[in-house]
Amino acid sequence: MLDHAVDLEANNMLLDHLLTAAVYFVVSLVLLLIGIYSFRLFNPKYNVKDELVEKDNFSFAIVYASYFAGVIISIGGVFWGPSAGIVEDLIDIGIYGILAIVLLNIAAYLNDWFILRGIDAPKEIITDRNAGTAVVLGASSIATGLVVSSAVSGEGGSIFTALAFWIIGQLSLILFSFLYQFITPYNYLKEIEKDNVAAGLGFAGILIAISIIINEAMFGDFPGWENFGTDVAIDLMIGIVLLPLVRVFTDKLILPGKRLSHEVAGQVVPNIGAGLIEGFVYIGTALLIVWAL
Repeated sequence: MLDHAVDLEANNMLLDHLLTAAVYFVVSLVLLLIGIYSFRLFNPKYNVKDELVEKDNFSFAIVYASYFAGVIISIGGVFWGPSAGIVEDLIDIGIYGILAIVLLNIAAYLNDWFILRGIDAPKEIITDRNAGTAVVLGASSIATGLVVSSAVSGEGGSIFTALAFWIIGQLSLILFSFLYQFITPYNYLKEIEKDNVAAGLGFAGILIAISIIINEAMFGDFPGWENFGTDVAIDLMIGIVLLPLVRVFTDKLILPGKRLSHEVAGQVVPNIGAGLIEGFVYIGTALLIVWAL
């Protein structure tokens, strides 16, 4: 009898777990649908059906697919942490999930202005089908998704701390875009505007890399402003010091006998492979930093 009772309890726990997981999954799908609708709401210049079906616009497909990734990453932070009961969990998921989607879209608008400053992004995507711009916009969505995910994750905070985290993360991304120009011998914005996919890949890589470091610093429970500020400052300083050194490492060891800047922006036909390597070396370095911390 005792064994039967234990088995019955275990089966009930498993069923309860599966039903709860199914509810959370359905809620996440609803949030994803809200995210899809919000893209059209925040980006009225893009006709999704026209660009994807009628024009087969690959550059727009990069932007749209990356936005999906950003939405999913953003929502993921909402599910992190211990359960407070399914009703309270669903309320928190709904509130912070919608907040995450709104912040993602606002950030995309700000990034167009400050990270791709001087570039008319919709024109580049719709009219010119500029894949270099598309790659940067896609990386911006993923990077922002990581920032938003960390902003809405964990316990001990509130909507106000989530907004503060988001502001800190977005400012860090924008400031790092200016720093990138200092460590890059060519004008990467002009190269991206000229449809230089290699330049776009390199810049996209460093955007995602710094967002990985920001995510590591801010993700999880809120420890209080003093500890939080120290953690973020230390992690960002490590990124500021190490990521520029990666370019030297790439030049000397990964591309022996060739300068990375020449391969990316000093030839008639830019070396897309070199840009891809640069971008992934930045991302790989960020992951090593996070794992070491």
